[in-house]
Amino acid sequence: MESVAVSKYNRISASKMRLVANEIRGYSLPEAMDVLKAIPRKASKLLLTTLHSAGANAKYKNPEILEEKLYIKKICIDEGKTLKRFRARARGRASRIRKRTSHILIVLSDEN
Repeated sequence: MESVAVSKYNRISASKMRLVANEIRGYSLPEAMDVLKAIPRKASKLLLTTLHSAGANAKYKNPEILEEKLYIKKICIDEGKTLKRFRARARGRASRIRKRTSHILIVLSDEN
């Protein structure tokens, strides 16, 4: 049985988020939560909330399932829309500021 959780338009770049996501890929649910609590990055907090949501979705689908049986089958970090802003520069010019966003997809499974 699989359960899915998605978080969209997180205000952090996908490359920064992937650094943390690669650390927990393939772990069991409690193990991954412990690892994310120990990592001092913004991405770890966002991944932790999405992982918690995926666990809650699994409990909703099957109330008898144990958290220890669940593991991360798939974790995917995609780029979202980029907010484009401008900053004033010397002599009437402007430089572009790109505020990147990312999407998180976590799939939990209890099957091997």
